[in-house]
Amino acid sequence: MGADFIAVNVAFVVYYWLRIRSGWIAYSIEPDLVLPMLVLCAYWVIWFALFGLYSLGPSQSRLDELLTLFRAIFVGLLVLFFAIFIDDEATESHANSRFLILGYGVLMFGSVAAGRMGIRFVQRKLLQVGIGARNTIVIGWSKKAFDLADMILKYPTLGYNIIGFVRPKGKSGRDQLARGQKRNGVGIIGAIGDIPLLLKKHNVHDVLIGLDSTEHDQLVNVINECNGHDVSMKIMPDLYDIVSGQARISSIYGFPLMEVMPQLMRPWEAALKRGLDVLVSLVIIVLGVPLWLLIAVAVKLNTKGPIFYRQERLGKSGRIFKLWKFRSMKSDAENSSGPVWARRNDPRVTSVGKLLRRFHLDEAPQFLNVLLGDMSLVGPRPERPYFVQKLAKDIPLYKHRLKVQPGITGWAQVKHKYDENIEDVRTKLKYDLFYIENISWRLDLKILFNTLYVTLLGKGHT
Repeated sequence: MGADFIAVNVAFVVYYWLRIRSGWIAYSIEPDLVLPMLVLCAYWVIWFALFGLYSLGPSQSRLDELLTLFRAIFVGLLVLFFAIFIDDEATESHANSRFLILGYGVLMFGSVAAGRMGIRFVQRKLLQVGIGARNTIVIGWSKKAFDLADMILKYPTLGYNIIGFVRPKGKSGRDQLARGQKRNGVGIIGAIGDIPLLLKKHNVHDVLIGLDSTEHDQLVNVINECNGHDVSMKIMPDLYDIVSGQARISSIYGFPLMEVMPQLMRPWEAALKRGLDVLVSLVIIVLGVPLWLLIAVAVKLNTKGPIFYRQERLGKSGRIFKLWKFRSMKSDAENSSGPVWARRNDPRVTSVGKLLRRFHLDEAPQFLNVLLGDMSLVGPRPERPYFVQKLAKDIPLYKHRLKVQPGITGWAQVKHKYDENIEDVRTKLKYDLFYIENISWRLDLKILFNTLYVTLLGKGHT
């Protein structure tokens, strides 16, 4: 981003000199330099972020990066052109030099491209000596895993620093191989069941999966162990049929890898989703202040205990946060039973709580969680750590829900009722996985409208 900041400003200064100072083009009033330069700089940095130019890894093709940069600048220039056109028409200032913006675009592309290629050159030189590489583990102990590791060792500019191999388990259930065995100086550091511990201990960013064709059944276990951790997973091509619909192919130095469960939303969609979260939450919180005060008084007068109920929940990538709700149950609801799911006509729910739950008003304080970035308006409902650990043992890929931001409402909430048993959880997981696989701002709007319909008609569970 720093290189882009300098390059964008350099391009504008050169354009300003050519347009104003050179004397080649006549003008009536000399425009300011600093303010437009800062505004355009902020504009382009945001625009580049929306096009995903700040999420490119060191192994990204430089040609692909230049093409993405060209698209970002081209679309950005179109927006600027029409903005200037509308401003000229509004002020009746019919500029003859409006098309000079094309020259500015050429300067922009040349300056930013040169800066980025320079940064990539320095970055690759540093990676060649091991500086800036991301800690990586290789899953498997077979020719496939060895070929994968050899490729990584041969091309250090890929940015992977192999910590070690993670062994699969034999058919007998015993560990197939012992620790300490090495291949080209890289040893076995654990088994598949050790993956969560290894990810934390070695600060691993990438997991490369090189399982043999006889070990396909281990892939789900690997994905399950990695879920809830902010890591990138890539597999060898012939495993694609197992994760059909959840992979994206890429080629680095002619060596194909497939990314498992990649970033599901494009940067601009993610930015739009976050913007919608902030806007809707602010409007609801501000406009609903009189109602929130009334609810607070009603909760306090109804039963003894605090107005708000705070509880630890797991968010994206397994991050723990405090979820806020208006208290709808007795304050000692779980003192004797321990953690249990809410159910229809739950006797622990207070009389005011029943009304709040019917219209989902008990969830209103969670808009604060949305503003803080712990949650989104739409996503899988956040669950308590106790239940996540318990359910992950019984339901494969349950932790896949942690790949996205949890939400106040979601596809599962629109389509199904409260969790009362393990079968409800399995059913809702299908809806959650559908949402994750098809996540988009359009689907979010559909879910929000459905939720609004349920809320206004008072069809919530009590």
